[in-house]
Amino acid sequence: MKIILLASVALLLSSCWPASLSFKDGSVPPEWKRFMVTTLENKAANAPISYSAELSELIKDGIQNRVGLNLVSNESDDPQIIVTGTVLSYNVTPLSLQENASEVKNRLTIRSSFQIFISAPEEDVMELTSSRFADFDASQDVGTIQQQLLAEINEQVVQDVLNKLLSNW
Repeated sequence: MKIILLASVALLLSSCWPASLSFKDGSVPPEWKRFMVTTLENKAANAPISYSAELSELIKDGIQNRVGLNLVSNESDDPQIIVTGTVLSYNVTPLSLQENASEVKNRLTIRSSFQIFISAPEEDVMELTSSRFADFDASQDVGTIQQQLLAEINEQVVQDVLNKLLSNW
């Protein structure tokens, strides 16, 4: 009797379970097939030289992996979405001290702007300015923990771009 009941419950639950969960199932217009991301322009004087190229690649990966669109390398391949942008600033600033604060912190802040050009189903241009930060102990050299801080900030920036891209659909 227990086996029959268990099999019935398993069959009932498996028939209700969704076949797949993704952005591609109805969250984006069906006209979206291809996208392109240009290498971000770097206007932040003290940012690492390769930072804008690395962030561009992370945005490409985010759109490919989370939205499921195909990456193309130039406009002749007819992308429905083109993402361009600029790294505006890269600053390390001390945080203000508070009473009873035993640790002094610094903050790495990166500000960037993006333009998302959409050609289908209708033409649209979306603007996004993202300012993200990561705090770290002031006794640490930013150079030694820079990769860790950038990974934290970059994930937030990529999420900002994805949220903006998917916000109207």
